[in-house]
Amino acid sequence: MLKTLRKLYFGNSKRAHAFRYGLLAFDLLTVVFVITTSFFPHTAAVETADEVIGVVIVLDFLARFAIEPRKLMFWARFSTWADLVALVSFIAPVAGESFGFMRVLRTLRLLHAYQMLSRLRQDFSAFRRHEEVILATINLLVFLFVMTGLIYATQFPSNPQIQNYADALYFTVTTLTTTGFGDITLQGTSGRLLAVAVMIFGVTLFLRLAQVLFRPSKVKYECPTCGLKLHDADAVHCKHCGTIVHIDTEGYT
Repeated sequence: MLKTLRKLYFGNSKRAHAFRYGLLAFDLLTVVFVITTSFFPHTAAVETADEVIGVVIVLDFLARFAIEPRKLMFWARFSTWADLVALVSFIAPVAGESFGFMRVLRTLRLLHAYQMLSRLRQDFSAFRRHEEVILATINLLVFLFVMTGLIYATQFPSNPQIQNYADALYFTVTTLTTTGFGDITLQGTSGRLLAVAVMIFGVTLFLRLAQVLFRPSKVKYECPTCGLKLHDADAVHCKHCGTIVHIDTEGYT
């Protein structure tokens, strides 16, 4: 059993590839479900879907723990604790409707997308060519979803201006872009600290993405003489020291 699980999670077969891409699709669909259901009453159908998704997350969590050779390192990973928070968000609504807002914390499962990066590098040449732009975009989107989730989770019970996920997303985006219309504000000390976090970290990630998008395209290749890591795709010599470089390209310009 454990051998089969290891092949699915770490193997190179078509079956293993399909399995891991299926998990990624599940994470993305879970986020869409969380956002969509925040606009509607939590009916019996929604609660049933919650239970089904929760079972899948539990099984995935237990499987990854079972095949982990270094059990202590498993608990040191941020993705592990993000999963635990997601699991709590399934259990909490059962305790009472006042805890229902914790469902949005399942957006933390977007962090699992990072576990797919090595596989995407191997499977798609387009990903390798545009990896820096894609990673900068993923970083910004993950931050946007997680911060919006935290704002919604902490402000929904007490802030009449935050009624659904869209309100929290609207505040996050206007704060991130420094527009700040002021029609929605966060209440309490925790709310102000969240706003500060959005402004500091969000703007940094936004500027990083803009920098990657608008600067000339570079490829990663460490010069053996001076250590310069970024070069033009068609470079023959290192611009820093003049050493001949042998950049492995696929013929694109």
